[in-house]
Amino acid sequence: MKDETKLVVAGRDPESNFGIVNVPVYHASTVLFDSLSDLQNRFKDRNSGKQAVTYGRVGTPTSWSLENAVAELEGGYRSQVFPSGLAACAHAMQAFLKAGDHLLMTDSVYGPSRTFCDTVLSRFGVEVTYYDPLIGAGISELIRPNTRIVFVESPGSQTFEIQDVPAIADKAHKAGAIVMMDNTWASPLFYKPFEHGVDVSIQAGTKYIVGHSDAMMGLVTATKEAWPTLQAGANLSGQTAGPDDIYLAQRGLRTLSVRLKQHMKNGLQVAEWLKGREEVHSVLHPALSDHPGHDLWKRDFLGASGLFSMRLNKLPKEALAAFLDDLKLFGMGYSWGGYESLILYTDPSHSRTATNWDNTNPLIRLHIGLEDTDDLIADLSAGFDRLRAKL
Repeated sequence: MKDETKLVVAGRDPESNFGIVNVPVYHASTVLFDSLSDLQNRFKDRNSGKQAVTYGRVGTPTSWSLENAVAELEGGYRSQVFPSGLAACAHAMQAFLKAGDHLLMTDSVYGPSRTFCDTVLSRFGVEVTYYDPLIGAGISELIRPNTRIVFVESPGSQTFEIQDVPAIADKAHKAGAIVMMDNTWASPLFYKPFEHGVDVSIQAGTKYIVGHSDAMMGLVTATKEAWPTLQAGANLSGQTAGPDDIYLAQRGLRTLSVRLKQHMKNGLQVAEWLKGREEVHSVLHPALSDHPGHDLWKRDFLGASGLFSMRLNKLPKEALAAFLDDLKLFGMGYSWGGYESLILYTDPSHSRTATNWDNTNPLIRLHIGLEDTDDLIADLSAGFDRLRAKL
């Protein structure tokens, strides 16, 4: 089946739910058993990897519906749901690491994941080395005998470097390390991590899967070999997500294809327009032909989302504030992936350690939503008028 069809049918089970199209919301903690034999067999099934309802925290038909659909879309073996994208990132690393291990982390990683590495992991004896996201096969020079994970995120958060994931995965696997990827930007629709050598794929379902800015969600998908470690760690740490949020993610998933294609179309239209503005130094969008990673994007990706950045020409703070403060359609806030457009000033120079980021030109991250692009461009144009008035 094509992905568009999978998005509609995967994870559904009308036969077990009185013909109901969507799997209902199971609010559950305690699950009752008819007999000792029934109880023992149910727990035996769960421990063998089979899906068995034994206790609300370890899974219900509501959570399995979403997990099974995402695993099928990504091409992995099984998926595990988490209460947020950061919880998914944090647990995925924690499940595979122990004191004395070494983690190679891309220098362009999502900020909260970096903070987790620098605080929690370091406190528990895991050494973290940040590497240039453009290193490619050169990653082999940084891999040590105790390197357990090579973590990739492509494109990079805020700065949108495209990584050569297959080259990195080849070197990691030859050294006995696993490859973990944050695949939130492209979603399973536009990037197939397991076809490019990834062992564990992470998504902040809060973004495009939920798609409506009203629920927190994380998902981790693993290969058959990596799954037991991921699942055991999730169960031991008590990670779970609320059934109502899971249901919202299920509902959002069904329209991911039509939404993401529109995000891509709108995003490219706005990005191309921004390239022609005299106030803009450069536009960091991997699908643009002049992006440094465009060839890799074209080779490995099936599309682009609505998230990208632009660098403005050097300007005073008052001009930047005039541009941002009175935008009508672009909200200023964290997260992205919902139907609405967002804009955010950011400065990666404070968090880079393996690479340098020149912050002379202010970096603005945009998420292009589902509004009419003429209206979005008019809003940005008015912002540039206010910006110029302060120069």
